[in-house]
Amino acid sequence: MDSARAFDGDGGTPGDGWDSGTPPTGIADGPRRLRSAAPRRAGLRRGLLAAVVVPVLLLATACGGGSSKAVVGSGSEDAKSSASSAPSAPSEKASSAVVSILPQSGAVNVATTGALKVTAASGKLTAVKVVSAAGTVAAGTVAADGSSWTPTGALRTGSRYTVSATAVDADGLAVTGTSSFTTLTPSQVNAGVFNVDSGATYGVGMEVSINFNQPVAAADRAAVQRAITVTSDPSVPVVGHWFGNDRIDYRPQSYWAPGTKVVLHMDPDGVETSPGVYDTQYKDVAFTIGRNQVSVANSATHMLTIYRNGTAYRTLPASLGDPDHTTYNGVMVISQKYQSIDMNAETVGLGDAYNIPDVPHAMRLTTSGTFVHGNYWRPISTFGTANTSHGCVGLHDVQGGGDPTTPAGWFYANSLIGDVVQVVDSPSAQVQPDNGWNGWNMSWANWTAG
Repeated sequence: MDSARAFDGDGGTPGDGWDSGTPPTGIADGPRRLRSAAPRRAGLRRGLLAAVVVPVLLLATACGGGSSKAVVGSGSEDAKSSASSAPSAPSEKASSAVVSILPQSGAVNVATTGALKVTAASGKLTAVKVVSAAGTVAAGTVAADGSSWTPTGALRTGSRYTVSATAVDADGLAVTGTSSFTTLTPSQVNAGVFNVDSGATYGVGMEVSINFNQPVAAADRAAVQRAITVTSDPSVPVVGHWFGNDRIDYRPQSYWAPGTKVVLHMDPDGVETSPGVYDTQYKDVAFTIGRNQVSVANSATHMLTIYRNGTAYRTLPASLGDPDHTTYNGVMVISQKYQSIDMNAETVGLGDAYNIPDVPHAMRLTTSGTFVHGNYWRPISTFGTANTSHGCVGLHDVQGGGDPTTPAGWFYANSLIGDVVQVVDSPSAQVQPDNGWNGWNMSWANWTAG
Protein backbone atom coordinates (compact mmCIF):
# COMPACT_ATOMS: atom_id res chain seq x y z
CA MET A 1 0.00 0.00 0.00
CA ASP A 2 1.12 3.49 -0.62
CA SER A 3 1.26 4.67 2.92
CA ALA A 4 3.28 7.55 4.26
CA ARG A 5 5.44 8.17 7.25
CA ALA A 6 3.01 10.59 8.80
CA PHE A 7 -0.56 9.49 9.32
CA ASP A 8 -3.10 10.48 11.91
CA GLY A 9 -5.80 7.93 11.27
CA ASP A 10 -8.67 7.28 13.65
CA GLY A 11 -7.13 6.99 17.10
CA GLY A 12 -3.81 6.29 15.47
CA THR A 13 -1.46 7.86 18.01
CA PRO A 14 -0.31 6.27 21.26
CA GLY A 15 -2.45 7.39 24.15
CA ASP A 16 -5.71 7.58 22.15
CA GLY A 17 -8.52 5.05 22.36
CA TRP A 18 -7.61 1.59 21.13
CA ASP A 19 -9.53 -0.72 18.88
CA SER A 20 -10.14 -4.39 19.71
CA GLY A 21 -6.88 -6.23 19.84
CA THR A 22 -5.00 -3.07 20.77
CA PRO A 23 -3.93 -2.43 24.36
CA PRO A 24 -5.81 0.57 25.76
CA THR A 25 -3.87 3.41 27.20
CA GLY A 26 -4.99 4.49 30.59
CA ILE A 27 -4.84 7.06 33.27
CA ALA A 28 -4.23 5.26 36.53
CA ASP A 29 -7.58 4.83 38.12
CA GLY A 30 -6.73 4.59 41.79
CA PRO A 31 -9.41 5.64 44.24
CA ARG A 32 -8.91 9.38 43.75
CA ARG A 33 -11.27 12.23 44.48
CA LEU A 34 -11.87 15.43 42.57
CA ARG A 35 -9.34 17.98 43.68
CA SER A 36 -10.18 21.52 44.52
CA ALA A 37 -8.99 24.70 46.12
CA ALA A 38 -5.37 23.93 46.85
CA PRO A 39 -3.62 26.68 48.81
CA ARG A 40 -0.76 28.61 47.30
CA ARG A 41 2.54 26.83 47.79
CA ALA A 42 3.96 29.56 49.96
CA GLY A 43 1.13 29.02 52.41
CA LEU A 44 1.25 25.28 52.56
CA ARG A 45 3.83 25.09 55.24
CA ARG A 46 2.56 28.08 57.26
CA GLY A 47 1.76 27.07 60.78
CA LEU A 48 3.13 23.58 60.31
CA LEU A 49 6.57 23.98 61.80
CA ALA A 50 5.77 23.92 65.51
CA ALA A 51 7.35 20.76 66.88
CA VAL A 52 5.39 18.36 69.00
CA VAL A 53 7.58 17.68 72.01
CA VAL A 54 6.37 14.68 73.88
CA PRO A 55 6.13 15.14 77.67
CA VAL A 56 6.23 12.09 79.87
CA LEU A 57 4.19 11.88 83.10
CA LEU A 58 4.61 9.12 85.62
CA LEU A 59 1.38 7.77 87.05
CA ALA A 60 1.43 5.30 89.96
CA THR A 61 -1.20 2.60 89.67
CA ALA A 62 -3.29 1.65 92.69
CA CYS A 63 -2.66 -2.06 92.23
CA GLY A 64 0.56 -1.98 90.23
CA GLY A 65 2.77 -3.63 92.78
CA GLY A 66 5.22 -0.72 92.64
CA SER A 67 5.40 -0.49 88.75
CA SER A 68 4.82 2.72 86.77
CA LYS A 69 3.77 3.51 83.14
CA ALA A 70 4.84 6.33 80.78
CA VAL A 71 1.89 8.16 79.25
CA VAL A 72 2.26 10.50 76.28
CA GLY A 73 0.44 13.78 76.65
CA SER A 74 -1.26 15.27 79.71
CA GLY A 75 -3.45 12.97 81.80
CA SER A 76 -7.15 13.59 82.44
CA GLU A 77 -8.36 15.15 85.70
CA ASP A 78 -9.80 11.78 86.78
CA ALA A 79 -6.44 10.12 86.19
CA LYS A 80 -4.66 12.79 88.22
CA SER A 81 -7.16 12.48 91.07
CA SER A 82 -6.87 8.73 91.10
CA ALA A 83 -3.11 8.90 91.09
CA SER A 84 -2.97 11.37 93.96
CA SER A 85 -5.33 9.31 96.12
CA ALA A 86 -3.49 6.04 95.61
CA PRO A 87 -0.87 4.79 98.07
CA SER A 88 2.60 5.93 97.15
CA ALA A 89 4.77 3.41 95.34
CA PRO A 90 8.19 3.37 93.74
CA SER A 91 8.07 4.61 90.11
CA GLU A 92 10.14 3.67 87.09
CA LYS A 93 12.73 6.10 85.81
CA ALA A 94 11.43 8.24 82.93
CA SER A 95 13.15 8.21 79.53
CA SER A 96 15.22 11.29 78.85
CA ALA A 97 14.66 10.91 75.09
CA VAL A 98 12.42 13.51 73.43
CA VAL A 99 10.54 12.82 70.17
CA SER A 100 9.57 15.77 67.99
CA ILE A 101 7.16 15.51 65.02
CA LEU A 102 6.36 18.08 62.35
CA PRO A 103 3.74 19.01 61.29
CA GLN A 104 1.83 19.48 64.53
CA SER A 105 -1.14 17.23 65.17
CA GLY A 106 -4.34 18.44 63.51
CA ALA A 107 -2.58 20.32 60.71
CA VAL A 108 -4.29 20.45 57.30
CA ASN A 109 -3.18 21.31 53.76
CA VAL A 110 0.21 19.84 54.55
CA ALA A 111 2.72 19.72 51.69
CA THR A 112 3.32 16.23 50.33
CA THR A 113 7.09 16.71 50.38
CA GLY A 114 9.38 18.51 52.80
CA ALA A 115 6.89 19.06 55.63
CA LEU A 116 7.06 15.74 57.50
CA LYS A 117 9.99 15.68 59.93
CA VAL A 118 10.61 13.27 62.81
CA THR A 119 13.55 13.83 65.16
CA ALA A 120 14.85 12.60 68.51
CA ALA A 121 16.85 14.48 71.13
CA SER A 122 18.76 12.86 74.00
CA GLY A 123 18.12 9.48 72.41
CA LYS A 124 17.82 7.54 69.19
CA LEU A 125 14.80 6.70 67.05
CA THR A 126 14.09 2.98 66.99
CA ALA A 127 10.77 2.82 65.15
CA VAL A 128 8.77 5.22 62.99
CA LYS A 129 5.48 4.36 61.30
CA VAL A 130 3.60 6.74 59.02
CA VAL A 131 0.32 5.37 57.69
CA SER A 132 -2.62 6.92 55.87
CA ALA A 133 -6.26 6.39 56.75
CA ALA A 134 -6.46 4.16 53.67
CA GLY A 135 -3.71 1.95 55.08
CA THR A 136 -0.86 3.14 52.87
CA VAL A 137 2.46 3.05 54.72
CA ALA A 138 4.93 5.81 53.87
CA ALA A 139 8.43 4.44 53.49
CA GLY A 140 11.35 6.23 55.09
CA THR A 141 14.81 5.84 56.57
CA VAL A 142 16.32 6.52 60.00
CA ALA A 143 19.60 8.41 60.02
CA ALA A 144 22.69 6.42 61.00
CA ASP A 145 22.92 8.25 64.32
CA GLY A 146 19.21 7.70 65.05
CA SER A 147 18.53 11.42 65.31
CA SER A 148 15.99 11.71 62.49
CA TRP A 149 13.67 9.88 60.11
CA THR A 150 13.12 11.02 56.51
CA PRO A 151 10.41 9.82 54.07
CA THR A 152 11.82 8.36 50.86
CA GLY A 153 9.00 9.64 48.64
CA ALA A 154 6.05 11.97 48.49
CA LEU A 155 3.01 11.55 50.70
CA ARG A 156 -0.25 11.03 48.87
CA THR A 157 -2.50 13.98 48.23
CA GLY A 158 -5.72 14.58 50.16
CA SER A 159 -4.87 11.93 52.76
CA ARG A 160 -4.98 11.84 56.56
CA TYR A 161 -1.78 10.44 58.04
CA THR A 162 -0.93 9.22 61.54
CA VAL A 163 2.67 9.23 62.74
CA SER A 164 3.99 7.08 65.59
CA ALA A 165 7.65 7.42 66.55
CA THR A 166 9.60 5.71 69.35
CA ALA A 167 13.02 6.68 70.72
CA VAL A 168 15.21 5.26 73.50
CA ASP A 169 17.73 7.03 75.68
CA ALA A 170 21.17 5.85 76.79
CA ASP A 171 19.61 3.68 79.49
CA GLY A 172 17.34 1.94 77.01
CA LEU A 173 14.20 3.66 78.27
CA ALA A 174 11.66 4.32 75.51
CA VAL A 175 9.22 7.11 74.76
CA THR A 176 6.67 7.31 71.92
CA GLY A 177 5.21 10.37 70.22
CA THR A 178 2.27 10.60 67.83
CA SER A 179 0.78 13.14 65.42
CA SER A 180 -2.00 13.20 62.82
CA PHE A 181 -2.38 15.58 59.88
CA THR A 182 -3.96 15.85 56.42
CA THR A 183 -2.10 16.55 53.19
CA LEU A 184 -3.15 19.08 50.59
CA THR A 185 -5.69 18.52 47.82
CA PRO A 186 -4.27 20.07 44.63
CA SER A 187 -6.30 22.37 42.41
CA GLN A 188 -4.16 21.52 39.36
CA VAL A 189 -3.50 17.91 38.44
CA ASN A 190 -1.16 16.28 35.92
CA ALA A 191 -1.54 12.67 34.83
CA GLY A 192 0.42 10.18 32.75
CA VAL A 193 -1.27 8.12 30.04
CA PHE A 194 0.42 4.71 29.79
CA ASN A 195 0.41 2.19 26.96
CA VAL A 196 0.09 -1.15 28.76
CA ASP A 197 -3.00 -3.00 29.91
CA SER A 198 -3.32 -5.22 32.96
CA GLY A 199 -3.32 -8.90 32.07
CA ALA A 200 -2.23 -8.37 28.45
CA THR A 201 0.51 -10.24 26.58
CA TYR A 202 3.05 -8.30 24.51
CA GLY A 203 6.01 -8.99 22.26
CA VAL A 204 9.65 -9.02 23.35
CA GLY A 205 10.24 -5.47 22.09
CA MET A 206 7.52 -3.88 24.21
CA GLU A 207 8.43 -0.56 25.83
CA VAL A 208 6.40 1.06 28.58
CA SER A 209 5.61 4.57 27.37
CA ILE A 210 3.99 7.26 29.55
CA ASN A 211 2.76 10.55 28.12
CA PHE A 212 1.81 13.33 30.54
CA ASN A 213 -1.06 15.65 29.73
CA GLN A 214 0.96 18.63 30.99
CA PRO A 215 4.71 19.31 30.75
CA VAL A 216 6.91 18.07 33.58
CA ALA A 217 9.34 20.74 34.75
CA ALA A 218 13.02 19.87 34.40
CA ALA A 219 13.53 20.28 38.14
CA ASP A 220 10.76 17.75 38.88
CA ARG A 221 11.58 15.01 36.36
CA ALA A 222 13.93 13.09 38.65
CA ALA A 223 11.24 12.89 41.36
CA VAL A 224 8.64 11.76 38.83
CA GLN A 225 11.02 9.11 37.48
CA ARG A 226 11.73 7.80 40.99
CA ALA A 227 7.99 7.44 41.58
CA ILE A 228 7.45 5.36 38.41
CA THR A 229 9.23 2.03 38.27
CA VAL A 230 9.04 -1.13 36.16
CA THR A 231 10.00 -4.49 37.68
CA SER A 232 10.20 -7.93 36.12
CA ASP A 233 10.46 -11.64 36.88
CA PRO A 234 13.06 -12.79 35.99
CA SER A 235 14.57 -9.57 37.23
CA VAL A 236 16.49 -7.30 34.85
CA PRO A 237 17.33 -3.60 35.16
CA VAL A 238 14.58 -1.50 33.56
CA VAL A 239 15.41 2.18 33.08
CA GLY A 240 13.37 5.21 32.07
CA HIS A 241 14.39 7.74 29.43
CA TRP A 242 12.79 11.16 28.90
CA PHE A 243 11.76 12.32 25.45
CA GLY A 244 11.09 16.03 25.85
CA ASN A 245 9.16 17.30 28.87
CA ASP A 246 6.04 15.16 28.68
CA ARG A 247 7.07 11.60 27.84
CA ILE A 248 9.13 8.93 29.59
CA ASP A 249 9.68 5.40 28.22
CA TYR A 250 11.01 2.34 30.10
CA ARG A 251 12.87 -0.67 28.68
CA PRO A 252 15.57 -3.20 29.60
CA GLN A 253 18.97 -3.27 27.90
CA SER A 254 17.96 -6.12 25.58
CA TYR A 255 14.65 -7.53 24.42
CA TRP A 256 12.55 -9.17 27.14
CA ALA A 257 12.91 -12.91 27.65
CA PRO A 258 9.78 -14.86 26.62
CA GLY A 259 7.45 -15.48 29.54
CA THR A 260 8.73 -12.54 31.62
CA LYS A 261 6.23 -11.12 34.11
CA VAL A 262 6.39 -7.32 34.13
CA VAL A 263 4.77 -4.80 36.48
CA LEU A 264 4.47 -1.07 35.95
CA HIS A 265 4.33 0.66 39.33
CA MET A 266 2.69 4.06 38.90
CA ASP A 267 3.03 5.87 42.23
CA PRO A 268 3.64 9.58 41.54
CA ASP A 269 0.70 10.66 43.73
CA GLY A 270 1.87 13.69 45.66
CA VAL A 271 4.80 14.43 43.35
CA GLU A 272 4.89 17.97 42.00
CA THR A 273 5.31 17.96 38.21
CA SER A 274 5.59 21.75 37.99
CA PRO A 275 4.98 24.55 40.51
CA GLY A 276 1.54 24.02 42.05
CA VAL A 277 0.71 21.05 39.79
CA TYR A 278 0.63 17.52 41.24
CA ASP A 279 0.22 14.00 39.97
CA THR A 280 -2.41 11.96 41.85
CA GLN A 281 -1.94 8.49 40.33
CA TYR A 282 -1.16 5.24 42.07
CA LYS A 283 -1.70 1.91 40.35
CA ASP A 284 0.15 -1.29 39.46
CA VAL A 285 -0.25 -2.73 35.95
CA ALA A 286 0.95 -6.31 35.44
CA PHE A 287 1.47 -7.87 32.01
CA THR A 288 3.32 -10.78 30.38
CA ILE A 289 5.83 -11.13 27.56
CA GLY A 290 4.87 -13.74 24.96
CA ARG A 291 6.94 -15.79 22.53
CA ASN A 292 10.05 -14.33 20.90
CA GLN A 293 9.16 -13.07 17.41
CA VAL A 294 11.40 -10.65 15.50
CA SER A 295 10.74 -9.96 11.81
CA VAL A 296 13.24 -8.50 9.34
CA ALA A 297 12.07 -6.59 6.26
CA ASN A 298 14.82 -6.39 3.65
CA SER A 299 14.32 -3.46 1.28
CA ALA A 300 16.86 -4.82 -1.19
CA THR A 301 15.43 -8.35 -1.49
CA HIS A 302 11.76 -7.30 -1.00
CA MET A 303 11.24 -10.00 1.61
CA LEU A 304 9.90 -10.10 5.17
CA THR A 305 11.39 -12.94 7.22
CA ILE A 306 9.74 -13.90 10.51
CA TYR A 307 12.04 -15.36 13.17
CA ARG A 308 10.83 -17.33 16.20
CA ASN A 309 13.38 -17.75 18.96
CA GLY A 310 16.11 -16.74 16.51
CA THR A 311 15.16 -19.32 13.86
CA ALA A 312 13.60 -18.44 10.51
CA TYR A 313 9.92 -19.35 10.76
CA ARG A 314 8.41 -18.01 7.52
CA THR A 315 9.35 -15.65 4.68
CA LEU A 316 6.77 -13.43 2.96
CA PRO A 317 7.16 -11.43 -0.29
CA ALA A 318 6.91 -7.72 0.46
CA SER A 319 6.99 -4.29 -1.15
CA LEU A 320 8.67 -1.47 0.77
CA GLY A 321 9.04 2.27 0.08
CA ASP A 322 9.76 3.42 -3.47
CA PRO A 323 12.88 5.53 -4.26
CA ASP A 324 11.02 8.77 -3.50
CA HIS A 325 9.41 7.52 -0.27
CA THR A 326 11.92 5.13 1.28
CA THR A 327 11.16 3.11 4.39
CA TYR A 328 13.02 3.93 7.59
CA ASN A 329 15.87 1.65 8.53
CA GLY A 330 16.07 0.38 12.07
CA VAL A 331 14.17 -1.44 14.79
CA MET A 332 10.47 -0.68 15.00
CA VAL A 333 7.87 -2.04 17.40
CA ILE A 334 4.24 -2.79 16.56
CA SER A 335 2.24 -0.29 18.62
CA GLN A 336 -1.29 -0.65 17.22
CA LYS A 337 -3.29 -3.16 15.19
CA TYR A 338 -6.26 -2.33 12.95
CA GLN A 339 -8.36 -4.90 11.14
CA SER A 340 -8.84 -2.12 8.59
CA ILE A 341 -8.11 1.61 8.42
CA ASP A 342 -8.57 4.45 5.92
CA MET A 343 -5.37 6.04 4.58
CA ASN A 344 -5.42 9.46 2.95
CA ALA A 345 -2.40 11.28 1.50
CA GLU A 346 -3.74 14.65 2.66
CA THR A 347 -3.01 13.69 6.27
CA VAL A 348 0.71 13.59 5.48
CA GLY A 349 0.89 16.60 3.17
CA LEU A 350 0.91 14.65 -0.10
CA GLY A 351 -2.24 16.20 -1.52
CA ASP A 352 -4.39 13.78 -3.48
CA ALA A 353 -1.65 11.22 -4.15
CA TYR A 354 -3.88 8.50 -2.70
CA ASN A 355 -7.06 7.99 -0.73
CA ILE A 356 -7.48 4.31 0.09
CA PRO A 357 -10.40 3.16 2.23
CA ASP A 358 -10.37 0.02 4.36
CA VAL A 359 -6.68 -0.81 4.19
CA PRO A 360 -6.66 -4.31 5.72
CA HIS A 361 -4.50 -5.83 8.44
CA ALA A 362 -2.68 -2.60 9.32
CA MET A 363 -0.12 -2.50 12.15
CA ARG A 364 1.53 0.77 13.17
CA LEU A 365 5.32 0.94 13.45
CA THR A 366 5.90 4.68 13.93
CA THR A 367 3.98 7.68 15.20
CA SER A 368 4.66 9.43 11.89
CA GLY A 369 2.75 6.80 9.95
CA THR A 370 4.89 3.83 8.97
CA PHE A 371 2.76 0.66 8.88
CA VAL A 372 3.04 -2.94 7.84
CA HIS A 373 -0.29 -3.66 6.14
CA GLY A 374 -2.20 -5.54 3.52
CA ASN A 375 -2.27 -4.30 -0.08
CA TYR A 376 -5.09 -5.34 -2.42
CA TRP A 377 -4.60 -2.72 -5.17
CA ARG A 378 -1.22 -3.92 -6.48
CA PRO A 379 -0.80 -7.07 -8.58
CA ILE A 380 0.42 -10.04 -6.58
CA SER A 381 3.52 -10.12 -8.79
CA THR A 382 4.63 -6.79 -7.24
CA PHE A 383 5.46 -8.37 -3.90
CA GLY A 384 8.94 -9.79 -3.71
CA THR A 385 10.06 -7.95 -6.84
CA ALA A 386 9.61 -4.18 -6.44
CA ASN A 387 9.31 -1.43 -3.86
CA THR A 388 6.21 0.61 -4.61
CA SER A 389 4.86 2.04 -1.34
CA HIS A 390 5.06 5.49 0.22
CA GLY A 391 7.23 4.17 3.08
CA CYS A 392 5.26 1.28 4.51
CA VAL A 393 5.90 -2.46 4.39
CA GLY A 394 3.19 -3.87 2.13
CA LEU A 395 2.05 -7.51 1.93
CA HIS A 396 -0.38 -9.08 -0.51
CA ASP A 397 -4.01 -9.09 0.67
CA VAL A 398 -7.57 -9.06 -0.59
CA GLN A 399 -10.00 -6.17 -0.31
CA GLY A 400 -11.88 -6.36 2.96
CA GLY A 401 -9.15 -8.50 4.53
CA GLY A 402 -11.46 -11.50 4.75
CA ASP A 403 -8.91 -14.12 3.74
CA PRO A 404 -6.69 -15.08 6.71
CA THR A 405 -4.43 -17.16 4.44
CA THR A 406 -3.00 -14.18 2.54
CA PRO A 407 0.50 -13.06 3.60
CA ALA A 408 -0.94 -9.94 5.25
CA GLY A 409 -3.72 -11.87 6.97
CA TRP A 410 -1.32 -14.49 8.29
CA PHE A 411 1.20 -11.96 9.57
CA TYR A 412 -1.53 -9.93 11.28
CA ALA A 413 -2.92 -13.00 13.04
CA ASN A 414 0.55 -14.06 14.17
CA SER A 415 1.72 -10.69 15.50
CA LEU A 416 1.46 -9.09 18.94
CA ILE A 417 1.63 -5.51 20.06
CA GLY A 418 5.30 -5.21 21.07
CA ASP A 419 6.65 -7.47 18.33
CA VAL A 420 9.76 -6.21 16.56
CA VAL A 421 9.89 -5.41 12.84
CA GLN A 422 13.39 -4.41 11.73
CA VAL A 423 14.02 -2.82 8.35
CA VAL A 424 17.43 -3.33 6.74
CA ASP A 425 19.17 -2.32 3.50
CA SER A 426 16.95 0.70 2.89
CA PRO A 427 18.47 3.90 1.47
CA SER A 428 16.55 5.84 4.12
CA ALA A 429 17.81 7.17 7.44
CA GLN A 430 17.40 5.26 10.70
CA VAL A 431 14.13 5.78 12.52
CA GLN A 432 14.33 8.11 15.54
CA PRO A 433 13.95 6.48 18.98
CA ASP A 434 10.95 8.64 19.89
CA ASN A 435 9.10 8.02 16.61
CA GLY A 436 6.94 5.28 18.09
CA TRP A 437 8.13 2.89 20.79
CA ASN A 438 11.47 2.59 19.11
CA GLY A 439 13.98 3.31 21.86
CA TRP A 440 15.89 0.19 20.83
CA ASN A 441 17.61 2.40 18.25
CA MET A 442 19.43 4.22 21.08
CA SER A 443 22.51 2.77 22.76
CA TRP A 444 22.11 1.62 26.37
CA ALA A 445 24.65 4.22 27.50
CA ASN A 446 22.64 7.04 25.93
CA TRP A 447 19.37 5.56 27.17
CA THR A 448 20.43 5.38 30.79
CA ALA A 449 21.93 8.89 30.62
CA GLY A 450 18.53 10.46 30.12
